[in-house]
Amino acid sequence: MIRARASATAIAAALAVGLYLLPVPYRGLVGPDEPRYASIAREMSESGDLVTPVLWGEPWFEKPAMLFWLGAAGHAAGLEAYTRVPVALLCLGFLGFFRWKLRREFDSVTANAATCILATSAGWVAYSDAGVFDAPVTVFVSAALLCLLPWARGQETPNRRATAWFGALLGLGVLSKGLVAPAVALFAVLPVVARRPRRALDLWGPRALLPFLAVCLPWYLACYLRNGSVFVEEFLVRHHWDRFLNSSLQHVQPWWFFVPVLLVFLLPWTPLLLGCRAKTMWCDPSQRFLSCWALGSFVFFSASVNKLPAYILPVLPPLAVLMAIQWKAGPRRRLLAAGACTLVLVPLAGALIPPALADGVTRAWADLTPGSLLRGVLGGFALAGLAGFAALKARPSLAVPLVAAVTALALALIKLEAYPPASRVAGTRELLAGDPASLGQACIGEVRRHTGYGLRHYTRDTIPSCEDEPRAFRIEGDPPLIVPNSRTRQEAREEDP
Repeated sequence: MIRARASATAIAAALAVGLYLLPVPYRGLVGPDEPRYASIAREMSESGDLVTPVLWGEPWFEKPAMLFWLGAAGHAAGLEAYTRVPVALLCLGFLGFFRWKLRREFDSVTANAATCILATSAGWVAYSDAGVFDAPVTVFVSAALLCLLPWARGQETPNRRATAWFGALLGLGVLSKGLVAPAVALFAVLPVVARRPRRALDLWGPRALLPFLAVCLPWYLACYLRNGSVFVEEFLVRHHWDRFLNSSLQHVQPWWFFVPVLLVFLLPWTPLLLGCRAKTMWCDPSQRFLSCWALGSFVFFSASVNKLPAYILPVLPPLAVLMAIQWKAGPRRRLLAAGACTLVLVPLAGALIPPALADGVTRAWADLTPGSLLRGVLGGFALAGLAGFAALKARPSLAVPLVAAVTALALALIKLEAYPPASRVAGTRELLAGDPASLGQACIGEVRRHTGYGLRHYTRDTIPSCEDEPRAFRIEGDPPLIVPNSRTRQEAREEDP
């Protein structure tokens, strides 16, 4: 028994490292956000100013400081992916806490199943090594709410240590992404407080409030005292109030936007969620707490005018627990096998990731070759068959972990395969490393926003715009190319396909 547990632990650790840490160096910074956040973190590390975020010489108040502090620590440690590695470590650490806490509050079968589901959910994996704010805020607010499970069950005398940890972790959530963390927590505690209003004093009393303020107030107060009303106007008004209600921030989506996003983020476990029964979701105080955490957060984010896929991440941990509770109460192998069948899409998704990041999902299909499509189909059927066999034949306590192991291995391999081409077509690291001679004589021409940000980050904002300072070479296009200033992009492609 001890050997079996040790072997299972070693396999889980190897899969976790392979899924969360090994792929990180295989891609550079992509998208419009990662280069900006990395630049701010580098500036914090080099200047020693941990109060005011500074982006290319100007104060920047869209988000609070947690990610920048993590990135500054990574930069000081000499990490190349100094914003992404700390996020990956934070997500891995939370999974350990998640399993430990659930094992104490429920049982080992529920804890193992919920951890496997969360750790291999597509949305969690996708943002676990991204240098953005969504995974950190999800980690801290989820850890805070997990500390409240005994309180949610109606424990008459709340554990002082658990209440203090709730306040401190919620404070870290506020340092990660502002008022999003309290909003998620509010919806989770609402059913308990609605039934017994005096229980609110447990959370608003000094046991929770003092640690909360001690964690988050110093930075907010210091940033306000140093920068004045511009911090309040930019951070609270524009990027809280306006982001929720105003369409001017260019992320407007319909109210149903998060329905398909959530179904995709939960893959390959989506069928288990669709099979959850009302009894599982609402039969006792713990399940009501988890259900309100998930449903309330989903409604809150759906009500926002501006939406991005990662906003929905705080919904995943409670749903993972509810699916695990349902599985233990009555394993429905056909639903688990249906989820395993969705692994047929994993190799195909790996082939689509690079062109999708560069040109969008709808245009990515045009870049698929018959050979890559065939390999994806064959590999997908092999994965689905292996996971489906485990889902139908393994003991109930092992079925979910075995499907998760196949999923983790598949996703790790896909990351290792897809990250290098994704970095080439959707980032700028490889472009700048490939032609240093021309780079010194280049200016930035017509490029998309994420390319411009990546160029400014990797070159420390030393390459001028071609409008301001024409040079012998120009960087232009999507994906970008370094071409002689006299040649068009099309000419360059024809001469150097």
